[in-house]
Amino acid sequence: MGRAAEMIGTTPAFLRALGEARLIEPLRSAGGHRRYSRYQLRIASRARELVDEGTPIEAACRIIILEDQLEEAQRINEELRTSGDGPRTG
Repeated sequence: MGRAAEMIGTTPAFLRALGEARLIEPLRSAGGHRRYSRYQLRIASRARELVDEGTPIEAACRIIILEDQLEEAQRINEELRTSGDGPRTG
């Protein structure tokens, strides 16, 4: 956890807070150590940016979830548009 916190410029306590807020849920090693994926570290870094700008951690977590949902919806929409299987109009 200390290494992950160091990589994104924050503290282990901040990463624990993100886990408590259920924004990220790292896997555990056999020894019980938290193991973060690159995606989770990217999410944690985004949360740190928002909190550094003055956003409360709960609001930062919600913003990130909504950003992620929007990105996924846009990706699906683009796939449908390019595959020709999108909704028909007219």
